[in-house]
Amino acid sequence: MARAAEASRAEAVAASPPAVRARARAAWLFPALIVLLVGAALLNAGIGAVHIAPGRVVAILLHHLGIDLGIPYTQQQDAVLWAIRLPRIALAALVGGALGIAGATLQGVFRNPLADPSIIGVSSGAAVGAVFVILIGITPFGQLTLPMAAFIGGVVATAAVYGFARFEGRAEVVTLVLAGVAMNAIANALTGIMTFMASQSQLRSIVFWSLGSVGSATWTGVLSVLPFMIVGFLLLPRYGRTLNLLVLGESEARHLGIEPERARMILVALAALLTGASVAVAGVVGFVGLVVPHIIRLIAGPDHRTLLPASALAGAGLLLLADLCARTLAVPREIPLGVVTSLVGGPFFLWLLHHTRRQHGGWG
Repeated sequence: MARAAEASRAEAVAASPPAVRARARAAWLFPALIVLLVGAALLNAGIGAVHIAPGRVVAILLHHLGIDLGIPYTQQQDAVLWAIRLPRIALAALVGGALGIAGATLQGVFRNPLADPSIIGVSSGAAVGAVFVILIGITPFGQLTLPMAAFIGGVVATAAVYGFARFEGRAEVVTLVLAGVAMNAIANALTGIMTFMASQSQLRSIVFWSLGSVGSATWTGVLSVLPFMIVGFLLLPRYGRTLNLLVLGESEARHLGIEPERARMILVALAALLTGASVAVAGVVGFVGLVVPHIIRLIAGPDHRTLLPASALAGAGLLLLADLCARTLAVPREIPLGVVTSLVGGPFFLWLLHHTRRQHGGWG
């Protein structure tokens, strides 16, 4: 009887006018996000020191697939597009999508609109691993050494946070967040000590990496994180209904057949996997996981079955646009990607706080 009552209440909510309007907006949301992603990719492929028209971009791509459109292009354009710009486009799209869907997941898990991937210590832990490798200067795995060290640091930090937060077989959300705050403080202190010990050349690398960038993207780097990204992108959208129930509260979720502790552990692990892989290859890129889910939520509502995949697409498209700005606004210099996202995301987040306070009378 209770389950039937809960189900009927859920159906009533789904049939309410706001929910109907949200589904109507979601119907055109995905085509619009795909257009944004493709358009941003074409802009990144064509704009730069070597200009490549959109038709030539398509011709070069299809030529590598064995299809000749008969559109002329130079060997320089082919080399620049295939060896420099395409790996950068692929990496920016993967990182943006990963941070977007990870942020949407953590906001649902913690039922906190301020949650983002850094809340559980992934970003700061990954920074410790990467800075350590830069400081000691030993690269046994070549170009993969830095990404591997950063990824291991992020996973270790997340595992430590979750281990400290568990008590009597479960981890409360508040305890998990507080453990994440403590881990961030410890990791930032360790990073600060190693930065103080670094030489001038090492310091430049540390600062540039800590501000975020996909400027050193290679196909090797893209392929090194692609398996982790695929796992996260495929599994997280399957938990859309679970997140919807977790947002209702633990007792309600358990009553409807969801084990909150197990679901939360899986979701946090997948979000950590995506965030750790992103920080490993692009450094610390802020505000994407915080702002993107809010934008999608304002357009299509809070249903995680729509929110998760839409946040991945929006994060990929927006980070591509941010990277385009990073490498073209200050030519011949390149602005760190994390600086661009913070300059855009910070004011948007302030507006979001103001809008929410006016609409709901504050957070309390």
